[in-house]
Amino acid sequence: MPVRCMRFTTWRSLATAATAALMASFLAPAAAHGAPRESTPVYSYENAIRESVWVDTGLDGDGDGKTDRVAVDVVRPRELARQGRKIPVIMDASPYYSCCGRGNESQKKTYDANGNVVQMPLFYDNYFVPRGYAFVGVDLAGTNRSDGCVDVGGRSDIQSAKAVVDWLNGRARAYTTRTGTTSAKATWTNGRTGMIGKSWDGTIANGVAATGVKGLKTIVPISAISSWYDYYFAKGAPLYDSGPDWLSDYVDSPDARAKCAAVQHKLVDQAPRTGDWTPLWTERDYVKDAGKVRASVFLIHGMQDLNVRTKHFGQWWDALARNGVERKIWLSQTGHVDPFDFRRAAWTDTLHRWFDHELLGYDNGIDDEPMADIERHPDQWVTSSVWPPRATSTTTLRPDTGTQAGIGTLGLRTGSGTETFTDNPALSETDWAAHIDAPTAEKAGFVTEPLTRDLRLSGSSKVTVTATPTTSTAHLSAVLVDLGPDTIRDYAAGGEGITTLTDRTCWGASTAGDSACFRSTEAKKTDVDYTVFSRGWADLGNYASDTKGVPLTPGRAYTITLDLAATDHVVPEGHRLALIVAGTDKDLIDPPSSTPTLTIDLPRTSARVPLVGGSDAFARATAGAKATAPRPSVLDGVGAPRTALPVPGEAR
Repeated sequence: MPVRCMRFTTWRSLATAATAALMASFLAPAAAHGAPRESTPVYSYENAIRESVWVDTGLDGDGDGKTDRVAVDVVRPRELARQGRKIPVIMDASPYYSCCGRGNESQKKTYDANGNVVQMPLFYDNYFVPRGYAFVGVDLAGTNRSDGCVDVGGRSDIQSAKAVVDWLNGRARAYTTRTGTTSAKATWTNGRTGMIGKSWDGTIANGVAATGVKGLKTIVPISAISSWYDYYFAKGAPLYDSGPDWLSDYVDSPDARAKCAAVQHKLVDQAPRTGDWTPLWTERDYVKDAGKVRASVFLIHGMQDLNVRTKHFGQWWDALARNGVERKIWLSQTGHVDPFDFRRAAWTDTLHRWFDHELLGYDNGIDDEPMADIERHPDQWVTSSVWPPRATSTTTLRPDTGTQAGIGTLGLRTGSGTETFTDNPALSETDWAAHIDAPTAEKAGFVTEPLTRDLRLSGSSKVTVTATPTTSTAHLSAVLVDLGPDTIRDYAAGGEGITTLTDRTCWGASTAGDSACFRSTEAKKTDVDYTVFSRGWADLGNYASDTKGVPLTPGRAYTITLDLAATDHVVPEGHRLALIVAGTDKDLIDPPSSTPTLTIDLPRTSARVPLVGGSDAFARATAGAKATAPRPSVLDGVGAPRTALPVPGEAR
């Protein structure tokens, strides 16, 4: 993974800094003296202006002969409106405001008799409106009160939100009603917009940023998708047994379902279950457009997220780095969980300072802080001044045969011989890892001796496998495992690493219809003998192309490279590092149409891993390691991956 060291202080030109300083003084309470460093809750949330407008997207996705309008609910300080002060906007564009709910408590928008929003889900409006921001909640096209159709990350989804940014900057039309002709202008804002959201919402933020739209100053994508192909497939291997048409139907409003059959058909026809890349996926690939991003990016992801898997943040982060985008990152031990639910106080404080810095221009010191926060153990965080660290370099590790079939070694020297396994779709990565020290028919494992020093992997890995199948179809999995006792967040449990409690904590101002108080959470921990910390999958039929698969010839050797998920993990002294190569990873990829046996050519198989300190660090960590006899006992880990609906949202 490439490294680019960029201090926040280098981000802004002198002209931009002067503008920010002027804004800061303009928005500061009258009694303040000197340059403010923090926005404070001096404005009334209860008396805030609550209004709805419908922004014209310029598209006719539902084919009714009229351009689609998306519903935009606004909450903003009344005092600043009376004073004629223009304010920045925090925006969350979502398909979930009515169908499914947002956050750990599945909150939905509610409205008064006049159609103005009463409850806005999550804490953003409660917290930031009293501090001088406007909060805007956008219903994606085809959802809640918006026209159009959901097209799952395509032009309609992205234009739903981009049009609102354009409207906030005086470049698009909006109306006071869904069908009326009375225009609504955003004269109350300076157009400076920050987008935030988890999962699909954060995905929209990524997609809008990738258009390069002016006025979008920062995005905060949480557990977000960066390329929709990679949500459904891994180099041809299907991750779910359904495609984007199912997801579109899941969130469509009743009105959209009645009008959007053509969009549904397109999502079926242009997203074949073969896993071949089509123009539909090109349209939904934001990584290729990272060079257009003008906004800064504060990215948050759970390193054990098996819904929006961590390849998404890894490839997005790399692309942003290559294009010099200003960025910050948090990586937790959780699954698909919002930072409000795994690090609430620190998250609220950091997000507050981030928006103050990016949208108000306050010189609050966040630009002098480390680029990365990483959860090393439950509720125990470390930082990196840049991420991945500067000393990180790609190191090639090679498997070799051992004293027993299927139990090999892992080191720096090229191995010899072969290993053979038979795909067993009934087993998962937890089964393979639990039996790493026993010869089993369904996997090939390669393990170091206990390390004499800590070994840190930081970034994305690749595993190249040369395999000879016995059938015309075959899927491959590769996982990296830390073998040794630890206490970790139980990401495989229902809360994906958190337990929701009964007491509440409050973050902002409340009204009778919109409480700022949310149920507390705590880390859900479990003791394990091993931790799977990075994974990758592929259809061997995609050996010659990432975009198209072909039938295999039984008995012929094929070479393919699997992209493993980005992570930051330390294998401690005394633990062992393992690479496992196997077939179907139950509930994480779907099985092939046949049940192949595969023979792995070890001299032509390798893992390229991002080690802090590179090959020298690996050599030091394995030098003097004492050989140990294979351990036949079954190791304990988290539960097996759970079958989940393909919904990038709150459901856990």
